[in-house]
Amino acid sequence: MSLDRETVRRIAYLARIKVEDERLDQIAGELDGILGFVEQLSEVDTDGVEAMTSVTELTMPLRADVINDGDCRDKVLANATDPFDGFYTVPKVVE
Repeated sequence: MSLDRETVRRIAYLARIKVEDERLDQIAGELDGILGFVEQLSEVDTDGVEAMTSVTELTMPLRADVINDGDCRDKVLANATDPFDGFYTVPKVVE
């Protein structure tokens, strides 16, 4: 696949990247190389290969779902400037 200057300009616009006109040909060559590599990957036979997210079998360590530092609402609300009924109050910002 070969990219022309206008295609590279459009890609840069969509990516919100400012590219000078004199660099468009250079970037087109770089993108052609990247797309060529991706096309090579599509030639690899992956039939029967299970999809994986890592090369090693990893599982996330789990912790017990227990409360370890709770029931301290009064200590937390001690920092509030104007608590009301066990909650923080904030000034109205939307009319």
